[in-house]
Amino acid sequence: MMKSNKVADLINKRQKIDKKIEDIQKRCPHSSRSIKNVRERLDSTTMVIRWVCNECSLIIGYPNNKDKDNYLNQ
Repeated sequence: MMKSNKVADLINKRQKIDKKIEDIQKRCPHSSRSIKNVRERLDSTTMVIRWVCNECSLIIGYPNNKDKDNYLNQ
C-alpha cells in the first residue's frame, strides 16, 4: 500500500471517529461537570480553563473568575 493510500485511510478513520464522538456528545445530558485545563483549539498547544462534561468530555462553558481562582488554588 502506498503512503498516500495509508494517509487517506487514516483520515477516513479519523472522520468516522470524530462523527461518533460528536453523536455521543449530542446525546449526552451533561449532568456532571468539572473545571479542567483543555486545549484552546484542537490544533493549538495553548491551554485554557473551561467547564467540561465528565461523561463525554465536551467543553460546556466558561468558569467565572471565582471558579477559576478556586481551581487554580487547589
